[in-house]
Amino acid sequence: MFRRTMLASALIVASATVASASALAAQKYDIDANHTYVTFSYDHFGFSKPVIKLEKFSGDLQLDTADLTKSSITITLPLDGLHTGVPKLDDDLKAPGFFDAAKYPDIVFKSTKVEKTGADSLAITGDLTVHGTTKPVVLATKINKIGDGPMGKPSAGFDADTTFKRSDFGVGKFAPGVSDEIKVHISLDSHLAK
Repeated sequence: MFRRTMLASALIVASATVASASALAAQKYDIDANHTYVTFSYDHFGFSKPVIKLEKFSGDLQLDTADLTKSSITITLPLDGLHTGVPKLDDDLKAPGFFDAAKYPDIVFKSTKVEKTGADSLAITGDLTVHGTTKPVVLATKINKIGDGPMGKPSAGFDADTTFKRSDFGVGKFAPGVSDEIKVHISLDSHLAK
């Protein structure tokens, strides 16, 4: 009886240790605002391909460097950080005809699954919320580098791309002359949180 009790206790402790180690495998990384860029681009009646910068963001990056498929990210992009370089266009894009920033102030991406697609690539599936509507998207992601950064701190960098139709989110004004399809590019630098 004593031996069974000891064995059961040992199994419980071992299970708790494994669960604890698993839970601790993913670590919080802070997104480096000075070296991270988010852009949207689109076709303007076939004449040009303007770029919109989203210069404000916050995020929660949980990174498991031993098994990236156990990682996750949530990133929030406030529309008051939207800049095109043309103030009137900024105002138009934030107005009710487009993103309606007063009513829907943020664009949010929240990952739901991370898959390895190659030695240095990932497919990050998640929910994208724009204009109050949420749809699944996949970020085709390149692992730029994981290792010690310039300041000797564990760091990780990624480039990610996806495309979505703005009309799917209720932002279809002037389509298709102003392209319905929006290309998103993210270049992200991050460092292990203190």
